[in-house]
Amino acid sequence: MADVSLTPAGPFSLAAGIRFLKGFTPARYHHAADGILRLAFPADDATSVIAATVRQAVGADGAPGTVQAEFTVHPGTPAQVQAAAAGPTADAAVRTQLARILSLDVDGTALPALAADPVVAGLMADYRGLRPVCFHSPYEAAAWAIIGNRIRMTQAAAIKAHIARRHGHRIHLAGQTLYAFPAPAALRGLTHVPGLTDLKMRRLHALAEAALDGELDAARLRALPADHALAELRALPGIGPFSAELVLIRGAGHPDVFPRHEPRLHQAMATAYGLDPAATNDVARLARIADRWTPYRSWVALLLRTRAQDTDRPGDT
Repeated sequence: MADVSLTPAGPFSLAAGIRFLKGFTPARYHHAADGILRLAFPADDATSVIAATVRQAVGADGAPGTVQAEFTVHPGTPAQVQAAAAGPTADAAVRTQLARILSLDVDGTALPALAADPVVAGLMADYRGLRPVCFHSPYEAAAWAIIGNRIRMTQAAAIKAHIARRHGHRIHLAGQTLYAFPAPAALRGLTHVPGLTDLKMRRLHALAEAALDGELDAARLRALPADHALAELRALPGIGPFSAELVLIRGAGHPDVFPRHEPRLHQAMATAYGLDPAATNDVARLARIADRWTPYRSWVALLLRTRAQDTDRPGDT
């Protein structure tokens, strides 16, 4: 087992991220009360699987400190077994992916300055140190979007979990058993999944091919102008405007995109800023407000959605 250290630049709380995952339906995350985040997921190389435990140290002043991750790479082919033995290159790739998943690849030192906006100040006070916990990859975010199209989120989460259990990698990690979603090469070979139509299966196969061809590389998508990246993603079968934003923001981890196709976010914004009801449908007006959040528009949008979801679940803690 190897390990990497991640030093947050700006506010970051792993505990806040774990609490978020507990209520994030696609993750189906079962929180253990030990402060350890357990992850099992397809690697960015599109074939191997990573298992990781993530902890955050507490500084001398009681503030959250360095993030430490211990991980194992499970190669998917004999060739990868040899490559995995190389060490440093594989470690750097895992570090990059873990940092992106936790939004630790972004310098957040300027985030507190957004407190000049009273709404954002309130959000940061309510959710101290919460950064987006992303899907493990754009590939997995896109798979979720295809599986969940036109069905309930809970139903989609059950189907995704079934796929992982039946066709993914089973990993025993720090006292728990996790199932990683299948890597693209494995997903491409599936012929039938209960609850998925033939059309969705064809779209998942096309997605797997795109991932294997490098079309869903997170760094490449983030390096493109956002509009160009979204247009590329919408060209994938089954990925519409809403899903494309999900893949770019929560899959590739882009920190500064305002979601223009998310009505629930728009409603939350209108409520938070005391706007008239018609403002919910005035995306241009909302986008101008969101410009105040630059360069963290994706992050603030997540905080708004989280508050709205918590308001809808008054019994949760």
